Amino acid sequence: MRTITIYSSLSVLLIGTSFLANAQDKTAIEQKLISEYALTQPTADNTDIVTAGAILVLKRGNVMMAPVSGTNFYQNTYKDGKISQNAAGKVSNALGRFGRLPGAAPPSVPATRTYVPGEKMWVTKIEVKEDGVTFDLFTDAVADVRYKAALKFQFPKGIALTTDQVDKLVAEVFSVQPAEDPNASAQQQPAGGKRQPAAQGGQPQPAESAPAPIAPPPPPAEAAPAPIAPPPADQAQAPPKTVSLGETKDNVVADFGQPTKVAKVGTKEIYFYKDIKVTFVGGKVTDVQ
Repeated sequence: MRTITIYSSLSVLLIGTSFLANAQDKTAIEQKLISEYALTQPTADNTDIVTAGAILVLKRGNVMMAPVSGTNFYQNTYKDGKISQNAAGKVSNALGRFGRLPGAAPPSVPATRTYVPGEKMWVTKIEVKEDGVTFDLFTDAVADVRYKAALKFQFPKGIALTTDQVDKLVAEVFSVQPAEDPNASAQQQPAGGKRQPAAQGGQPQPAESAPAPIAPPPPPAEAAPAPIAPPPADQAQAPPKTVSLGETKDNVVADFGQPTKVAKVGTKEIYFYKDIKVTFVGGKVTDVQ
């Protein structure tokens, strides 16, 4: 009787240890993925973004998504190098394509949209389970419609993947768009000398000072030249143009012309010029760098 008790206690201990290790593995995998694919926080009604996370670039096609205004939430599965949909998604898609009566007007909002390689989206949730890891996806507006879906990365049956193996599996489908570096522009050459190569440690050396020139002998005294009249008022140098908070896009474009580049991040719209970067929210300037 004592022996049975000892064996039973040992079994409970081994099972408990196994569950603990499994839970720790799931936590490590989630933390690893979230650190690489930063989560995005949308509004409660999914009409906008509160906090923008990493921008995911799709590397494999056939991700089917539904409008956020609907109740359908497509379950896509990535397995053996291919993305497919669950049975409910396939039936719903078939009905949306072939279920309308001849001559009937198409719906104002598409029932689904299939995303292809190169298109971008956000992830709002990452969940790790025994058989796979699921990404809840959310997109920017396409023709004024945002889309949502779930993509499950299916684990091989009976095989426990390591954190690095799961990371590589997700990387087969997604890459992360690099964040724009506001300091990426090249540094200007300092006035009065050439930029010196960086010394050990990466810090640029100051430009060497030029030797003082030898003053020439003074010229013979001559009559002072007549003073030069100032330029007409219309030729005077105009003051530099500036951008003020609250200005509209039209005012900025009128002063600086069309931007060299435009980027949209959530509700923000950023105009890039040669020397400045102007951020608009709601069509008005909120930041100038």
